[in-house]
Amino acid sequence: MSADNNAIEVEGRVVAVLPGTMFKVQLANATGHVVLAHISGKLRKNFIKIAAGDMVKMEMSPYDLDKARITFRMKETNSNYVPPPRRRQY
Repeated sequence: MSADNNAIEVEGRVVAVLPGTMFKVQLANATGHVVLAHISGKLRKNFIKIAAGDMVKMEMSPYDLDKARITFRMKETNSNYVPPPRRRQY
């Protein structure tokens, strides 16, 4: 959680990937509101990739409900993805 104590934490699904590490995210609640989101510094620092269709956790300010910061990318539970075998470093 960020230092901002009154941030609203929500979940959503990435609808579109925009230039400049910006994303359009549809909230998972009943309204289906679409917000403009950017990735947080930790995700950027650790090169976490976010694609369309990913579920993410976001923080929103109570003052501007049209913008958000992506803080976590959720793992897909029903995915058949198997990571490739690790190569040895000589």
